[in-house]
Amino acid sequence: MNIKIQYIFLTVMLLLGGCAKDVMTGKSTMAFIPNNQLFSMADEQYSQTLADKKVVTNTPEAEMLLRVGWKLVRAAEKWVTAQGSPNHFKDYKWSFALIEDKSINAWAMPGGRIAFYTGILPVTQNESGIAVVMGHEIAHAILNHGQQRMSAGLLQQAGMMGTSIALGSSRMSPEMQSLSMTAFGVGSNVFGTLPFSRRHEDEADLLGLKLMAIAGYDLHEAVRFWERMNDLGGGGGPAWLSTHPSHKDRIKNLQNSIPKAKEAAARFGA
Repeated sequence: MNIKIQYIFLTVMLLLGGCAKDVMTGKSTMAFIPNNQLFSMADEQYSQTLADKKVVTNTPEAEMLLRVGWKLVRAAEKWVTAQGSPNHFKDYKWSFALIEDKSINAWAMPGGRIAFYTGILPVTQNESGIAVVMGHEIAHAILNHGQQRMSAGLLQQAGMMGTSIALGSSRMSPEMQSLSMTAFGVGSNVFGTLPFSRRHEDEADLLGLKLMAIAGYDLHEAVRFWERMNDLGGGGGPAWLSTHPSHKDRIKNLQNSIPKAKEAAARFGA
């Protein structure tokens, strides 16, 4: 399949995909790939990951992870029910796995598949600390950030194809065409993909705080958790070249967001 046919096919697919309204935020989001397809892919990848790793079960830490996860899911269910969408999570398959790994990390897949690495537990320190990370990861899942990132990737791919077709029809030298394609790739990342990813992190932080508040956790633990992360180092360099906000920016944003989260939780009697 030549590049022009690929470009036409991808453009048609994007036009057919369109946008969706997020029930959690009320915003329109890119939804070029349906969630039922993404959820199926995520299930398969999650199962394979757990099969390849040592999963910790029946320990106080593993039990705490499950307890926190389900408390925050119930908080999210309260939220969407109040928005008039009580069945919003009917296709989600919530799962919370603790994986034996020294990495300071946790992640979420579309459809509610979430994993914590044991390496992050010394940083979370307590149940509220786990709720900080868990709330953030659950927020990624229910805000459909995975769907949006894949949709953005398709959009970037379509832009690259369109630029390549346009340059191929121009009188530019091959060297200039190559430089122009490189410039497009760098520009679309710096001014498109990276800010998009940082916005997702901010959204997940804010919604995670709200879920914590509804579930009754100490919101100030979010600030303390990121202060501990900052003490470990990393998270430096120019923010505009990163997929995540700097630790210091994150701490400031969380401090400013705590009153909003408490206000949101008050509507649920929390």
